Amino acid sequence: MSFEQLDDANGLREYYCDMHIHIGRTGSGQAVKISGSRNLTFENIAREAADRKGIEMIGIIDCHSPSVQEDIMKALDSGMMKELEGGGIEYQDTVILLGSEIEIRESGRGAAHVLAFFRDLSTMQDFTQWMSRYMKNVQLSSQRIYVEPRELQQEILDRGGILIPAHVFTPHKGLYGSMADRLADVFDLNGIAGIELGLSADSLMAGYISELDHFSFLTNSDAHSLGKIGREYNKIVMGTPSFDEFRLALKCKAGRHVSANYGLNPRLGKYHRTYCSSCNSILDEEAIVSSQERCPYCGSLKTVMGVFDRIMSIADRSKSSIPSYRPPYHYQVPLEFIPGLGKASMSKLLAVFGTEMSILHRASEQDIAAVVGEGLAKSIVMARNGTLELSAGGGGTYGKVVIKP
Repeated sequence: MSFEQLDDANGLREYYCDMHIHIGRTGSGQAVKISGSRNLTFENIAREAADRKGIEMIGIIDCHSPSVQEDIMKALDSGMMKELEGGGIEYQDTVILLGSEIEIRESGRGAAHVLAFFRDLSTMQDFTQWMSRYMKNVQLSSQRIYVEPRELQQEILDRGGILIPAHVFTPHKGLYGSMADRLADVFDLNGIAGIELGLSADSLMAGYISELDHFSFLTNSDAHSLGKIGREYNKIVMGTPSFDEFRLALKCKAGRHVSANYGLNPRLGKYHRTYCSSCNSILDEEAIVSSQERCPYCGSLKTVMGVFDRIMSIADRSKSSIPSYRPPYHYQVPLEFIPGLGKASMSKLLAVFGTEMSILHRASEQDIAAVVGEGLAKSIVMARNGTLELSAGGGGTYGKVVIKP
């Protein structure tokens, strides 16, 4: 069934959603996410999602910052944006959910990131006041909070919030990747709304861990620049984009649900396989035992375990199991990864088709070829179908699309 045809008697349809986007700077230039682009402001994110990407619901996850909240209030006061009755902020055809990324840590464990979403600005401001007592710099993104994870979880739930562990498998601040073997060791599972897989994992890989069976999965961009918005995203069936509808969808209630995940093939992810920092090798051969500590090429112990290898080391199943309700996971290479598709060609495509979602989902190969030629059109369709040949990523380096002569 196509995107346009999904409307039913209950008024439900699919919406494109990317729920993890960072703010680099405020409108006044104050830093929020140090590693984020300077033009990644609250207003610019909204405009990029609505005008260029065609994404209808986004999560901006640095809205706990008081300086960001000032930008939000200006946008509301000017009439550029408005708060919705169902929760969230509307800008043109895109709805913004207000979120926060927070770093947690327990004694004897590594650190991990979680996402918290709240229904409206006033609730987020109240949460900021509470966090400021336990955080060294609440102005910045992804800061560590000095409370136990379950206390943080309760504070989020007491405010009617949604808690989602972020990029759970990555060795850099993922709950499974760097903190614990089991989610239940850190949180009350009943207070978790969903799971963000991260760029180096997919539903099949997550299916090796049984405690994840009952959670909805999200594939989000974790964008640190405007261009990265929508590199991973979801289709979510809702009555309309809003906080309340998003909560129902994560719980698979009243017909609402995540209907599709669109993500990088895990081989393109920066942390897919184990990486040796001594000889700069990505350990991506079947003969390599995933749990070994020494690099098979140089013997060094300076290896960073990749997502695939970490999952295999903590799996409680010998085979992956995917619940019947789990939506399809589509391997989709973002347009920016396609060799030869530069700014000029993208501008031509956007001028004809409007948004990147339209290029990826609605435009035919023949129509694309009429704009940018048959070669690029074929690559775009292969990216859409996940059939481009890839080399594996690891150690913080993305995999690549392999171009054959």
